[in-house]
Amino acid sequence: MTTESPQQQIRQQALQLLSRREYSARELQQKLAGGHAAEDLAAVLEQLAEQGLQSDRRFAEVWVRHRQAQGFGPIRIQSELRQKGIASDQVQAALEADGMDWFAHACDVWQCRFRGRCERDPRLKAKQIRFLQYRGFTGEQIRHALGSADTELPDADSLD
Repeated sequence: MTTESPQQQIRQQALQLLSRREYSARELQQKLAGGHAAEDLAAVLEQLAEQGLQSDRRFAEVWVRHRQAQGFGPIRIQSELRQKGIASDQVQAALEADGMDWFAHACDVWQCRFRGRCERDPRLKAKQIRFLQYRGFTGEQIRHALGSADTELPDADSLD
């Protein structure tokens, strides 16, 4: 019977997780933290990163593509990546890597959800604006999607 060292056990668990999908270093650390010494865990995560088996940059790029495909905008994606422990410079690089036209993407998301109906009723227009804000698009991108560069976005208090 062979006994594995704690680092070998951690590495095996990490590789099992990474074989299914990409994880950020913070996510892996949180998943593997239970019952393992912090030093062993840190050493294994560092090894995995050095060997290219775990990469925050690669995770960020995959996450951006995945969330774009689901119809989310740059603000929402940026927030999610920061929550997952990705550095700001890597977040920006991932958002710019695809050369995504976020204005066109906002238009596509709006078209898909509202079938291109630009509402005249302020309450219905506010609903469309809130939807795009929730999805993580900037005010400029929302104005572009609604088809008017000079559309005034209502402030948060008037949306309720």
